[in-house]
Amino acid sequence: MACSPLEQFAIIPLIPIHIGNFYLSFTNSSLFMLLTISLVLLLVHFVTLNGGHLVPNAWQSFVEIIYDFVLNLVNEQISGPSSMKQRFFPLIFVTFTFLLFCNLIGMIPYSFTVTSHFIITLGLSLSLFIGITIVGFQTHGLHFFSLLLPQGVPLSLAPFLVLLELISYNFRALSLGIRLFANMMAGHSLVKILSGFAWTMLSMGGIMYLAHLAPFLIVFALTALELGVAILQAYVFTILICIYLNDAINLH
Repeated sequence: MACSPLEQFAIIPLIPIHIGNFYLSFTNSSLFMLLTISLVLLLVHFVTLNGGHLVPNAWQSFVEIIYDFVLNLVNEQISGPSSMKQRFFPLIFVTFTFLLFCNLIGMIPYSFTVTSHFIITLGLSLSLFIGITIVGFQTHGLHFFSLLLPQGVPLSLAPFLVLLELISYNFRALSLGIRLFANMMAGHSLVKILSGFAWTMLSMGGIMYLAHLAPFLIVFALTALELGVAILQAYVFTILICIYLNDAINLH
């Protein structure tokens, strides 16, 4: 019996926990999120232990590349004094690193892709969106509502545009979550389907045994493409957070 390509996304309770009507079980998704966070913390800890190496090794160079990349991203996308950028840099760095490692770990066979579940990506994007909105109100007070009304708009069109801007602003969190979830789920499903197709052709023998090479080559190419998508989606999510944060700080 062929396995469904969606089985890889199944949530499996490892430690069932029920408190009344609440289902708080420790699942495979929880396990891989915990593993991701632990891996990132251990990597950063050992790299920065005793101040690091004067001549960086491979792991230290890897962490420094990520650090410099996120730092440049924050400096380019967020306008304002350095103190303002440094205030939000840890948040941006942790967000990018967490998503990057979640996506890369999901590429390992028999692992679990945490970011392939909409509830995870929506929870992350909604949490950041609420935090950005709070930053906007802390910075500008009630003047933050001017974000919903572009400058130079005729007064007669103001109510209509305010409504559109409000809907657009609230959909930012939804679009962030959907974009990440859809790309990761679609890519993994496609690789799974083509892998199963190639294995079926290999099992048939005969001339089909030679024909399986083409699907396998496509699978390898798609795997490389999916690896690029995993890195790209972490970057896209992070740069959009920077843009939204810049909008909240500097308005328009």
